[in-house]
Amino acid sequence: MTPFEQTTPEQVQAFATSLAIGLLIGMERERRADAKAGLRTFALVGMLGALSALVATKAGSGWILAMGLLVIGGMMIAAVNIDPHDDGDPGTTSVVAAMVCYGLGAAIWYGYAELAVMLAIATTVLLYFKAQLHGISASLTHRDLISILQFAVLSFIILPILPNRNFGPYASLNPHQVWWMVVLISGVSLAGYAALRIAGGRHGAPLIGILGGFASSTATTMLFARHARERDDLVRTATLVILLANLVVMLRLWLVSAAVAPSLMLPLSLVLGSGVAGGLVVTLYGWRHLGAQGDLPMPEVKNPTEIRTALTFGLIYALVLFLSAFLQDVAGNKGLYLVALASGLTDVDAITLSSLRLFNLEKLAAEQTVIAISLAVLSNLVFKTGLVIMIGGMALARRVLPGMLAIAAGLGGGLLFLS
Repeated sequence: MTPFEQTTPEQVQAFATSLAIGLLIGMERERRADAKAGLRTFALVGMLGALSALVATKAGSGWILAMGLLVIGGMMIAAVNIDPHDDGDPGTTSVVAAMVCYGLGAAIWYGYAELAVMLAIATTVLLYFKAQLHGISASLTHRDLISILQFAVLSFIILPILPNRNFGPYASLNPHQVWWMVVLISGVSLAGYAALRIAGGRHGAPLIGILGGFASSTATTMLFARHARERDDLVRTATLVILLANLVVMLRLWLVSAAVAPSLMLPLSLVLGSGVAGGLVVTLYGWRHLGAQGDLPMPEVKNPTEIRTALTFGLIYALVLFLSAFLQDVAGNKGLYLVALASGLTDVDAITLSSLRLFNLEKLAAEQTVIAISLAVLSNLVFKTGLVIMIGGMALARRVLPGMLAIAAGLGGGLLFLS
């Protein structure tokens, strides 16, 4: 290449993207009354990052890029020290934001434009929602912090050291894969658990039903069934919460399945979506007739990231996986379907993940996998209906049963259409 090489459209696009990233971040910083760097400064910083990367590439020296980063950081620190913020903010966030903007501009020049744009959006979100993030951090309890640390142990310490090889009969047990399923389910449950803790009981039945379905539909069903028996005025509310929690279970399973076996998304969408559609009609009808509620009771959900809880789920999953492979080999599909009906009574996650695992190993066809998951969901609905009748009484059961039957009918219709 010569120093007088003609400018290409790709180079122009790189600088334009760097400018756009700077403008995006700078637009958020401009909102501060005493901002030391705003729209124009951040736009220039983004372009400077791309320009420094260009010069560093031509000169063959990464020190040029590094020096530019140090200069940006030094200038921002000097600006804050000369004219401190009125509210006592040390200004470190703006300093780091400018350095990130510079780095993103450089990343665009090196061909990482899509990643840089995503990181720029994430940076702007973090800057904009300062008050909300501070509020969440302040509301975290000792138990919440322990939950986060436990999830980190499950994900980043235990998972990487487990062997990624198949063991045991039918080569169905892979320690790394089993624990990955533990991490996946723990992560989904932890998200629902954390959202439920943050939302509290003051945001109404619909939100509690949705979050309770992600955290633990069984705990949510039991709690509101018990309160509906004790308080007649909670029957309608309990009905809505229980039905929503059980509808969310199918959404939860679909999300997990999409992560584990993406090729099954379409047939599962057909069957599970039919179940959701059927139940949603009855649920929305009850929602329309729901009166005002005050603070509602919160489900006491067990921390899904506790090591004992994770180990228990891992063992259940491994056992169900082995039984599914064994009975499917000995008795064909009927054996697998029996396992789905039995295990689905109390834990629909284990049989769902086991069926998906067998599908990925090409030991199950797509239709058989979807049927096994659907049977587990139907079995789980029967179990929850039994809880409603035994704990909540007939007054609650008369309202919940039509919704449960509608979900089951939708699942059955989806299976018939699939076959």
